Amino acid sequence: MSEVYFSQAAEWSDFLSKLKKDFRVFLPEAKEEDYLYQECKDSVDFSFNSYRAVQPLKSFLSYPKEKISGGYSQPAAVFDVVPTVVAGLKNCDLHSLKIQDFVFQEGIASDPLYKSRRENTILISGDCTAFKEVCFCLALDVLPHPAEGFDLNLSPLSEGFLVEAGSKRGSELVRKYQQYFIKAKDSQISARDSKRENVIGELRDNLCSKNLPVKELLQKIVRRGYNSATWRNFCLDCVECVACNFICCTCHCFLLSDIRNKDRNPRLRIWDSCQYANFARVAGGANPLKRREQRLRNRFSKKFDFFVDNLGVPACEGCGRCIEACPGKIDIREVLKDLAKNA
Repeated sequence: MSEVYFSQAAEWSDFLSKLKKDFRVFLPEAKEEDYLYQECKDSVDFSFNSYRAVQPLKSFLSYPKEKISGGYSQPAAVFDVVPTVVAGLKNCDLHSLKIQDFVFQEGIASDPLYKSRRENTILISGDCTAFKEVCFCLALDVLPHPAEGFDLNLSPLSEGFLVEAGSKRGSELVRKYQQYFIKAKDSQISARDSKRENVIGELRDNLCSKNLPVKELLQKIVRRGYNSATWRNFCLDCVECVACNFICCTCHCFLLSDIRNKDRNPRLRIWDSCQYANFARVAGGANPLKRREQRLRNRFSKKFDFFVDNLGVPACEGCGRCIEACPGKIDIREVLKDLAKNA
Protein backbone atom coordinates (compact mmCIF):
# COMPACT_ATOMS: atom_id res chain seq x y z
CA MET A 1 0.00 0.00 0.00
CA SER A 2 1.49 3.36 -1.01
CA GLU A 3 1.83 6.22 1.43
CA VAL A 4 -0.54 9.18 0.95
CA TYR A 5 -0.03 12.57 2.59
CA PHE A 6 -1.52 16.04 2.47
CA SER A 7 0.54 19.13 1.71
CA GLN A 8 -0.52 22.78 1.72
CA ALA A 9 -0.30 24.35 -1.75
CA ALA A 10 1.45 27.42 -0.34
CA GLU A 11 4.26 25.23 1.06
CA TRP A 12 4.99 23.31 -2.12
CA SER A 13 7.18 26.04 -3.61
CA ASP A 14 9.18 26.10 -0.39
CA PHE A 15 9.63 22.33 -0.53
CA LEU A 16 10.96 22.53 -4.10
CA SER A 17 13.26 25.37 -3.05
CA LYS A 18 14.81 23.03 -0.51
CA LEU A 19 15.35 20.45 -3.24
CA LYS A 20 16.96 23.08 -5.47
CA LYS A 21 19.95 23.18 -3.12
CA ASP A 22 20.93 19.67 -4.26
CA PHE A 23 19.16 19.27 -7.61
CA ARG A 24 18.46 21.03 -10.85
CA VAL A 25 14.71 21.62 -10.74
CA PHE A 26 12.54 21.80 -13.86
CA LEU A 27 8.93 23.01 -13.69
CA PRO A 28 6.29 23.50 -16.39
CA GLU A 29 5.39 27.14 -17.05
CA ALA A 30 2.15 28.19 -18.72
CA LYS A 31 2.63 29.74 -22.16
CA GLU A 32 -0.79 30.58 -23.60
CA GLU A 33 -2.49 27.16 -23.88
CA ASP A 34 0.70 25.12 -23.44
CA TYR A 35 3.09 24.24 -20.65
CA LEU A 36 6.84 24.46 -21.31
CA TYR A 37 9.54 23.14 -19.00
CA GLN A 38 11.93 25.72 -17.60
CA GLU A 39 14.76 25.28 -15.14
CA CYS A 40 14.33 27.15 -11.85
CA LYS A 41 17.36 29.40 -11.70
CA ASP A 42 16.23 31.70 -8.89
CA SER A 43 13.15 31.47 -6.71
CA VAL A 44 10.70 28.60 -7.13
CA ASP A 45 7.11 29.47 -7.95
CA PHE A 46 5.25 26.21 -8.40
CA SER A 47 1.98 26.21 -10.31
CA PHE A 48 0.15 22.94 -10.97
CA ASN A 49 -0.21 22.07 -14.67
CA SER A 50 -3.60 20.56 -15.50
CA TYR A 51 -2.29 18.51 -18.46
CA ARG A 52 1.03 17.40 -19.91
CA ALA A 53 3.81 19.75 -21.01
CA VAL A 54 5.03 20.11 -24.60
CA GLN A 55 8.43 18.51 -24.04
CA PRO A 56 8.55 14.73 -23.57
CA LEU A 57 10.21 13.20 -20.53
CA LYS A 58 12.84 11.52 -22.74
CA SER A 59 14.47 14.92 -23.37
CA PHE A 60 15.76 14.87 -19.77
CA LEU A 61 17.24 11.39 -20.11
CA SER A 62 18.69 11.42 -23.64
CA TYR A 63 19.65 14.76 -25.18
CA PRO A 64 19.03 15.54 -28.87
CA LYS A 65 22.77 15.95 -29.41
CA GLU A 66 25.55 15.10 -26.98
CA LYS A 67 29.16 13.97 -26.85
CA ILE A 68 29.55 10.45 -25.54
CA SER A 69 33.26 9.93 -26.19
CA GLY A 70 36.34 12.10 -26.53
CA GLY A 71 37.94 9.98 -29.24
CA TYR A 72 38.94 6.49 -30.30
CA SER A 73 41.83 6.24 -27.85
CA GLN A 74 39.88 7.57 -24.89
CA PRO A 75 39.02 5.20 -22.02
CA ALA A 76 35.40 4.42 -21.21
CA ALA A 77 33.59 7.68 -20.60
CA VAL A 78 32.82 8.84 -17.08
CA PHE A 79 29.69 10.95 -17.24
CA ASP A 80 29.12 13.89 -14.94
CA VAL A 81 25.38 13.60 -14.35
CA VAL A 82 23.71 16.34 -12.34
CA PRO A 83 20.90 15.18 -9.99
CA THR A 84 17.64 16.52 -11.39
CA VAL A 85 14.02 16.97 -10.34
CA VAL A 86 11.36 17.01 -13.06
CA ALA A 87 7.95 18.04 -11.73
CA GLY A 88 4.60 18.26 -13.47
CA LEU A 89 4.89 14.93 -15.30
CA LYS A 90 1.73 13.12 -16.34
CA ASN A 91 0.89 9.45 -16.67
CA CYS A 92 1.60 9.42 -20.41
CA ASP A 93 5.15 10.58 -19.59
CA LEU A 94 5.66 7.92 -16.94
CA HIS A 95 4.13 5.21 -19.11
CA SER A 96 6.57 6.05 -21.91
CA LEU A 97 9.44 4.95 -19.67
CA LYS A 98 8.40 1.34 -20.26
CA ILE A 99 9.61 1.81 -23.84
CA GLN A 100 12.65 3.95 -23.09
CA ASP A 101 13.83 1.65 -20.26
CA PHE A 102 13.35 -1.41 -22.46
CA VAL A 103 15.52 0.12 -25.19
CA PHE A 104 18.25 1.75 -23.10
CA GLN A 105 18.40 -0.36 -19.92
CA GLU A 106 16.78 -3.75 -20.32
CA GLY A 107 17.61 -4.81 -23.85
CA ILE A 108 20.73 -6.31 -25.38
CA ALA A 109 22.97 -3.69 -23.75
CA SER A 110 22.52 -1.08 -21.06
CA ASP A 111 23.38 2.53 -21.91
CA PRO A 112 25.42 3.86 -18.95
CA LEU A 113 24.55 7.50 -19.59
CA TYR A 114 20.80 6.89 -19.77
CA LYS A 115 20.97 4.62 -16.73
CA SER A 116 22.90 7.21 -14.72
CA ARG A 117 20.45 10.00 -15.59
CA ARG A 118 17.51 7.74 -14.84
CA GLU A 119 18.91 6.91 -11.40
CA ASN A 120 19.63 10.57 -10.67
CA THR A 121 16.29 12.00 -11.75
CA ILE A 122 13.42 12.45 -9.29
CA LEU A 123 10.06 12.14 -11.01
CA ILE A 124 7.25 14.24 -9.54
CA SER A 125 4.02 13.65 -11.40
CA GLY A 126 0.47 14.93 -11.10
CA ASP A 127 -3.06 13.93 -12.00
CA CYS A 128 -4.54 15.37 -15.17
CA THR A 129 -7.41 17.64 -14.18
CA ALA A 130 -8.12 18.56 -17.81
CA PHE A 131 -7.01 17.40 -21.24
CA LYS A 132 -6.27 18.76 -24.68
CA GLU A 133 -8.34 17.99 -27.75
CA VAL A 134 -5.50 15.84 -29.09
CA CYS A 135 -5.30 13.62 -25.99
CA PHE A 136 -6.47 10.04 -26.49
CA CYS A 137 -4.56 8.21 -23.74
CA LEU A 138 -7.65 6.37 -22.48
CA ALA A 139 -8.04 4.68 -25.88
CA LEU A 140 -4.68 2.99 -25.16
CA ASP A 141 -5.56 2.06 -21.57
CA VAL A 142 -3.37 4.84 -20.18
CA LEU A 143 -5.28 6.54 -17.37
CA PRO A 144 -5.17 10.34 -16.90
CA HIS A 145 -3.60 9.83 -13.48
CA PRO A 146 -0.48 7.87 -12.48
CA ALA A 147 -0.59 4.60 -10.59
CA GLU A 148 3.13 3.75 -10.70
CA GLY A 149 6.49 4.91 -11.99
CA PHE A 150 6.72 8.12 -9.95
CA ASP A 151 8.62 9.14 -6.85
CA LEU A 152 5.92 11.58 -5.73
CA ASN A 153 2.51 12.21 -7.28
CA LEU A 154 0.31 15.25 -6.68
CA SER A 155 -3.47 15.23 -6.74
CA PRO A 156 -4.88 18.74 -6.36
CA LEU A 157 -7.64 19.44 -3.84
CA SER A 158 -9.23 22.78 -3.06
CA GLU A 159 -6.98 23.36 -0.05
CA GLY A 160 -3.73 21.78 -1.28
CA PHE A 161 -2.37 18.52 -2.66
CA LEU A 162 -2.60 14.87 -1.82
CA VAL A 163 0.95 13.58 -2.20
CA GLU A 164 1.52 9.90 -2.86
CA ALA A 165 4.97 8.39 -2.38
CA GLY A 166 5.41 5.78 -5.08
CA SER A 167 9.02 4.72 -4.49
CA LYS A 168 11.62 4.29 -1.79
CA ARG A 169 13.19 7.57 -2.89
CA GLY A 170 9.84 9.33 -2.64
CA SER A 171 9.29 8.00 0.88
CA GLU A 172 12.76 9.18 1.87
CA LEU A 173 11.97 12.70 0.63
CA VAL A 174 8.78 12.77 2.68
CA ARG A 175 10.65 11.68 5.81
CA LYS A 176 13.47 14.15 5.24
CA TYR A 177 11.05 17.08 4.76
CA GLN A 178 8.31 15.83 7.04
CA GLN A 179 7.34 19.38 8.04
CA TYR A 180 5.55 19.71 4.69
CA PHE A 181 3.55 16.48 4.87
CA ILE A 182 0.79 15.19 7.15
CA LYS A 183 -1.09 11.91 6.89
CA ALA A 184 -4.03 12.22 4.49
CA LYS A 185 -7.59 11.81 5.76
CA ASP A 186 -9.91 9.20 4.25
CA SER A 187 -12.23 12.00 3.14
CA GLN A 188 -9.39 13.64 1.19
CA ILE A 189 -8.52 10.36 -0.54
CA SER A 190 -12.21 9.91 -1.43
CA ALA A 191 -12.31 13.44 -2.86
CA ARG A 192 -9.24 12.67 -4.98
CA ASP A 193 -10.76 9.45 -6.28
CA SER A 194 -13.99 11.25 -7.16
CA LYS A 195 -12.12 13.92 -9.13
CA ARG A 196 -10.18 11.24 -10.97
CA GLU A 197 -13.38 9.45 -12.00
CA ASN A 198 -14.85 12.73 -13.26
CA VAL A 199 -11.84 13.34 -15.52
CA ILE A 200 -11.98 9.76 -16.83
CA GLY A 201 -15.67 10.24 -17.64
CA GLU A 202 -15.05 13.50 -19.50
CA LEU A 203 -12.17 11.98 -21.45
CA ARG A 204 -14.23 8.90 -22.30
CA ASP A 205 -17.06 11.08 -23.59
CA ASN A 206 -14.59 12.98 -25.76
CA LEU A 207 -13.16 9.74 -27.15
CA CYS A 208 -16.59 8.34 -28.00
CA SER A 209 -17.01 11.14 -30.53
CA LYS A 210 -13.71 10.21 -32.25
CA ASN A 211 -14.70 6.61 -33.12
CA LEU A 212 -11.17 5.29 -32.63
CA PRO A 213 -10.50 1.55 -33.09
CA VAL A 214 -10.03 -0.29 -29.79
CA LYS A 215 -6.51 -0.93 -28.56
CA GLU A 216 -6.79 -4.72 -28.91
CA LEU A 217 -7.33 -4.39 -32.68
CA LEU A 218 -4.54 -1.93 -33.46
CA GLN A 219 -1.85 -4.52 -34.17
CA LYS A 220 -4.15 -6.47 -36.48
CA ILE A 221 -5.25 -3.29 -38.26
CA VAL A 222 -1.67 -2.17 -38.91
CA ARG A 223 -0.62 -5.61 -40.10
CA ARG A 224 -3.58 -6.04 -42.42
CA GLY A 225 -3.01 -2.55 -43.77
CA TYR A 226 0.55 -3.25 -44.91
CA ASN A 227 -0.36 -2.60 -48.56
CA SER A 228 -3.11 -0.11 -47.80
CA ALA A 229 -3.51 3.11 -49.76
CA THR A 230 -3.71 4.83 -46.36
CA TRP A 231 0.06 5.28 -46.24
CA ARG A 232 0.23 6.88 -49.65
CA ASN A 233 -2.72 9.17 -49.01
CA PHE A 234 -1.51 10.51 -45.69
CA CYS A 235 2.17 10.81 -46.61
CA LEU A 236 1.29 13.38 -49.28
CA ASP A 237 1.04 15.95 -46.48
CA CYS A 238 4.35 14.97 -44.87
CA VAL A 239 7.17 17.53 -45.21
CA GLU A 240 9.74 15.23 -43.53
CA CYS A 241 10.39 17.67 -40.70
CA VAL A 242 10.47 14.65 -38.29
CA ALA A 243 8.72 16.63 -35.56
CA CYS A 244 6.48 13.60 -34.94
CA ASN A 245 9.49 11.52 -33.89
CA PHE A 246 11.38 14.11 -31.91
CA ILE A 247 8.35 15.23 -29.88
CA CYS A 248 7.16 11.65 -29.28
CA CYS A 249 7.68 10.39 -25.74
CA THR A 250 8.47 6.83 -26.89
CA CYS A 251 10.53 7.29 -30.10
CA HIS A 252 14.16 6.53 -29.35
CA CYS A 253 16.24 6.04 -32.53
CA PHE A 254 19.68 7.64 -32.62
CA LEU A 255 22.82 7.68 -34.74
CA LEU A 256 26.47 7.91 -33.80
CA SER A 257 28.66 10.41 -35.60
CA ASP A 258 32.44 10.74 -35.35
CA ILE A 259 33.58 14.33 -35.75
CA ARG A 260 37.07 14.89 -37.10
CA ASN A 261 39.11 17.80 -35.80
CA LYS A 262 42.76 18.59 -35.19
CA ASP A 263 42.81 17.64 -31.51
CA ARG A 264 40.74 14.50 -31.22
CA ASN A 265 37.77 12.75 -32.82
CA PRO A 266 34.77 13.07 -30.51
CA ARG A 267 31.81 10.78 -30.98
CA LEU A 268 28.35 12.35 -30.86
CA ARG A 269 25.00 10.73 -30.28
CA ILE A 270 22.18 12.46 -32.17
CA TRP A 271 18.47 11.75 -32.25
CA ASP A 272 17.54 10.06 -35.51
CA SER A 273 14.19 9.63 -37.25
CA CYS A 274 12.62 6.87 -39.32
CA GLN A 275 11.01 9.64 -41.40
CA TYR A 276 14.35 10.80 -42.82
CA ALA A 277 14.87 9.70 -46.42
CA ASN A 278 18.28 8.18 -45.61
CA PHE A 279 17.25 6.52 -42.33
CA ALA A 280 17.40 2.94 -43.65
CA ARG A 281 19.96 3.47 -46.41
CA VAL A 282 22.87 1.01 -46.30
CA ALA A 283 26.26 0.67 -47.98
CA GLY A 284 25.90 0.54 -51.75
CA GLY A 285 22.88 2.85 -51.67
CA ALA A 286 20.12 0.27 -51.12
CA ASN A 287 17.19 1.73 -49.17
CA PRO A 288 14.20 -0.42 -48.11
CA LEU A 289 12.37 2.71 -46.91
CA LYS A 290 13.05 4.92 -49.89
CA ARG A 291 9.50 6.24 -50.31
CA ARG A 292 7.66 8.42 -47.80
CA GLU A 293 4.73 6.03 -47.62
CA GLN A 294 7.10 3.22 -46.61
CA ARG A 295 8.57 5.35 -43.85
CA LEU A 296 5.14 6.35 -42.53
CA ARG A 297 4.15 2.69 -42.47
CA ASN A 298 7.37 1.83 -40.66
CA ARG A 299 6.57 4.35 -37.92
CA PHE A 300 3.17 2.79 -37.26
CA SER A 301 4.48 -0.77 -37.53
CA LYS A 302 7.11 -0.07 -34.90
CA LYS A 303 4.59 1.49 -32.54
CA PHE A 304 1.63 -0.85 -32.90
CA ASP A 305 3.19 -4.14 -34.04
CA PHE A 306 6.85 -4.50 -33.07
CA PHE A 307 6.50 -3.37 -29.47
CA VAL A 308 3.27 -5.26 -28.93
CA ASP A 309 5.13 -8.41 -29.97
CA ASN A 310 8.29 -7.68 -27.98
CA LEU A 311 7.03 -5.87 -24.89
CA GLY A 312 3.30 -6.48 -24.81
CA VAL A 313 2.36 -2.79 -25.11
CA PRO A 314 2.18 -0.33 -28.02
CA ALA A 315 4.80 2.42 -28.22
CA CYS A 316 2.15 5.11 -28.09
CA GLU A 317 0.67 6.72 -24.99
CA GLY A 318 -2.01 8.81 -26.68
CA CYS A 319 -0.42 12.09 -25.58
CA GLY A 320 -1.19 13.77 -28.95
CA ARG A 321 2.13 15.62 -29.14
CA CYS A 322 2.76 14.42 -32.69
CA ILE A 323 -0.63 15.76 -33.79
CA GLU A 324 0.18 19.23 -32.48
CA ALA A 325 3.71 19.25 -33.88
CA CYS A 326 2.93 18.15 -37.45
CA PRO A 327 2.86 21.08 -39.92
CA GLY A 328 1.15 18.80 -42.44
CA LYS A 329 -1.70 18.19 -39.96
CA ILE A 330 -1.28 14.41 -40.09
CA ASP A 331 -3.36 13.05 -37.21
CA ILE A 332 -2.30 9.66 -35.88
CA ARG A 333 -5.91 9.01 -34.86
CA GLU A 334 -7.16 9.60 -38.40
CA VAL A 335 -4.51 7.29 -39.85
CA LEU A 336 -5.61 4.47 -37.51
CA LYS A 337 -9.27 5.10 -38.31
CA ASP A 338 -8.56 5.00 -42.05
CA LEU A 339 -6.63 1.75 -41.68
CA ALA A 340 -9.51 0.24 -39.71
CA LYS A 341 -11.99 1.31 -42.34
CA ASN A 342 -10.01 -0.36 -45.11
CA ALA A 343 -8.76 -3.38 -43.15
